[in-house]
Amino acid sequence: MFSSLEHQAGSVPPRVDELLGAGHDVVGLARSDASSASLEAKGAQGRRGDLDDLDSIRSGAQDADAVVHLANKHDFENPEASNKAERDAVNAIGAVLAGSNRPFLLASGVTGVVQGRPATEEDPSPFHGPDSPRGGSENLALEYAQRGVHTVSVRFAPTVHGDGDHGFMAALVGVARERGVAGYVGDGSNRWSAVHRSDAGRVVRLGLEKAPAGAVLHAVGEQGVPGRQIAEAIGRGLNVPVASIAPDDAFGHFGWVRMFFAADIPAQSTITQELLGWAPTGPTLIDDLDGGSYFRA
Repeated sequence: MFSSLEHQAGSVPPRVDELLGAGHDVVGLARSDASSASLEAKGAQGRRGDLDDLDSIRSGAQDADAVVHLANKHDFENPEASNKAERDAVNAIGAVLAGSNRPFLLASGVTGVVQGRPATEEDPSPFHGPDSPRGGSENLALEYAQRGVHTVSVRFAPTVHGDGDHGFMAALVGVARERGVAGYVGDGSNRWSAVHRSDAGRVVRLGLEKAPAGAVLHAVGEQGVPGRQIAEAIGRGLNVPVASIAPDDAFGHFGWVRMFFAADIPAQSTITQELLGWAPTGPTLIDDLDGGSYFRA
């Protein structure tokens, strides 16, 4: 199995542990020798490359029985570059797997799928084309299901939390530490769906093993945690005050993460749980924050 992860050195994603524990042989895309070594220490193999190295991606896909594509540049100051890299990678993998019926599982997100209610797996992604978020990669990958690729999309909650998380939650803690205040936007009623890293890893593994071609899964453990509760937990962890940040001031306070933290992003995973026989068992987001791992020096 070839997994495009682009993980940070010393922080092998739990999806690798989950796949290895289930008996899969894993080859992971690694940006550095240190990343490759951390994969090998777990019992996987490392293949040097990144999302711009399409030859390495094609070669890895060609040699694999299945491809798990979870990487993204997440360059929020240059989204065009992230979108292009994501779209190019999906096309490279899809072209190699076309006609083989081999599994191709890719990461997407629940953000922006619907407005005003929790997103479900039956809601189609509204993002099409190279100029859309993530380059419209979910719809692009699902098109390959019509070309003999066993495509499965896993939409992740905006926060995949737990030890080793370098994503949005770590960014929010960093802002609060720098500003000396844990902020929320407006009245803080907007919600973030959430999932623990261990639960997300099981969705990836079960989705690879059990989901039918064309399936859309939700790696979501909690339907929606209010922004104010998140800020209050960060405030407790850092021992700093908690305060409302006016929407007009939010970008200046939070920086790039404001575009996500100000959004209402609830989502359900009922269909995924029934299809895969999966249920989230990891800590909740607030329990994870109260556990202290985000606040260690």
